[in-house]
Amino acid sequence: MAVLRELQRRGSLARTAEALHLTPSAVSQQLATLAREVGVPLTEKDGRGVRLTGQARVLLAHADLVAAQLERARADLAAYGEGGRGAVTIGCLSSGILGLLPDVLRGLDERLPRVRVDVVESTPPDLFTALDGGQIDVAVAVDFALTPPDTDARYSRVDLLTDVMDIAVPAGHRLADGGRIRLRELAADPWILGDARSCVGAVARALCAAAGFTPDIRHAVDDWAAVAALVEAGQGVALIPRLVRPVYSHRRLSLLTTEGEAPSRHVFAAVRTGAEGDPVVATVLDQLRLSAAESTGSSEDAGPHGLAELPVPDLPGVGEGLHEEQAAT
Repeated sequence: MAVLRELQRRGSLARTAEALHLTPSAVSQQLATLAREVGVPLTEKDGRGVRLTGQARVLLAHADLVAAQLERARADLAAYGEGGRGAVTIGCLSSGILGLLPDVLRGLDERLPRVRVDVVESTPPDLFTALDGGQIDVAVAVDFALTPPDTDARYSRVDLLTDVMDIAVPAGHRLADGGRIRLRELAADPWILGDARSCVGAVARALCAAAGFTPDIRHAVDDWAAVAALVEAGQGVALIPRLVRPVYSHRRLSLLTTEGEAPSRHVFAAVRTGAEGDPVVATVLDQLRLSAAESTGSSEDAGPHGLAELPVPDLPGVGEGLHEEQAAT
């Protein structure tokens, strides 16, 4: 059933095998065994590949219910034993590890002192494959094309925060003192963006497309610290989320905001449906909510730059702009 669910997500036997660390022949054998057990065909030819049959989709709906009930059973057993022991693994995107998880982990050290908390960096779709397989217990992600939709019954979701993205430009850029600008004003600039298959690159590309242009990508970089360093070096402009402000607070660059509604990413946590009743998982989700609320509050208090709680370096760019704002205030 797990193989069938993964095939639904990945769309091909090869990608399913790669995600589950199996050979394509092993995937085919497991699907054939399941088809014999339930007595209906589960796949059919589709060119050089396969696709799910209507019967397979009916079976998957029941599989989701069975998986959710098993998670509820585990949660009930954990609650019976009063929880507070064992281990929990959080899978999280890199910006969440930078800007959110440090406070979460400090809170969990106090609230769950006997529970081991592990962190794994991951993004969809691999993040949700690991969640389905039990390799992680809580997933922290942003909404983009490869993220399961809100209506996916396999997961129980918790909204955490809206992560505003500022425009980072070199300190000497022509618009460095421009304040609020239109994103399209940077259409002719070289851009620093992540890979199109990653949430970093996919979200930025979508925002540029919504602004009416295709960015000229000069550097394809997924690491936020590297993005900030390249902007500082005058190699291009980039969209940088406020969640990762620790990596760029010391850089000689300028942060601009957009006119109208600011570009942003929606950050959420997800667990397997039914697992939210586990006392340890419930505590982790609650701490994620609390830390996200505090992070959002700090960002709003900071104004458009979102740097109020960080030391302001005595440098042009980030520091200089903040000193001018404070003097005006």
